[in-house]
Amino acid sequence: MIQDGKRIYERYGTGIGPGTRLISWSMAKSITATLIGELVADGRLELDTPAPVPEWRAVPGDPRARITLRQLLHMASGVKHIEAGPQPEIADTNRALFADTSADIYKAAVAEPAEVPSGTRFAYNTLTTHILARIVADAVAPNAKSPADRRRAVRDFINQRLAAPAGMASLLCEFDPAGNLYGGSLCHATARDWAAFGQMYLDKGVVAGSQVVRPDWVRFVTTPSPTNAGYGGQFWLNRKPVSGKDDALFWRKGPADAFAALGHLGQYVIVVPSRRLVVVRLGKTQDDDLQAVRDALAALVNQFPVAAK
Repeated sequence: MIQDGKRIYERYGTGIGPGTRLISWSMAKSITATLIGELVADGRLELDTPAPVPEWRAVPGDPRARITLRQLLHMASGVKHIEAGPQPEIADTNRALFADTSADIYKAAVAEPAEVPSGTRFAYNTLTTHILARIVADAVAPNAKSPADRRRAVRDFINQRLAAPAGMASLLCEFDPAGNLYGGSLCHATARDWAAFGQMYLDKGVVAGSQVVRPDWVRFVTTPSPTNAGYGGQFWLNRKPVSGKDDALFWRKGPADAFAALGHLGQYVIVVPSRRLVVVRLGKTQDDDLQAVRDALAALVNQFPVAAK
């Protein structure tokens, strides 16, 4: 836990310590959004033009050709992706990570058809972020001739534009056999480096006096999206979600300005600007048991008074 940029509490389980890299699961989505933000800042990508996905432009009239980068970041593409459900073995995410479509997660992600018009429905899914990760790769390595070329270019970009300037030396992200970044699921870093990621966003993108992420990008990813007030640009927000449930943060109890990178087994990097607070929790808790964790995190955050301006 960090307050005002200073570590005030730290605890690890048996066999885990400050040097242990711990898995992100879906916290990786917020890493990918940060990489997209760097490319938007460079002028290499634009939020409100159709996303550069060649497969969606191959057939005239394909409605997916109108999907914008902003809609992908907001999880509002309208594409039919199955994130989870009562039959996990047929979920697109599980198949792409662990089963029959895992050889090329990007190919699996862009193959699915449009289900509803883009920008009209929030549908959280990991394959959308894998598409965003490939958009990053195509922007930084447009002439990649092999999976190794693509991996190398993306790793260099992550290190140069995020890991090194943000003080996240341990950050390590994985790739599929086709060289696609697992941008929705599989990044690893120490708890302290995850905290550094949160602190960067708390400080409006500034690290050690240098602007790493533009403040307008911090503002974008933490602004409620049109189809879900509880979700921004690949970050969860502490607002009432479109589902009306307590399935992300603690909107019924905590400060409305809190936002977070979340992983599905109870991984959290929570940023609370009004408390000048960053809370990192990287334990493993099954989804069905997470309400107790959310309640405890809400109680923890609410112990801290609003910071003086």
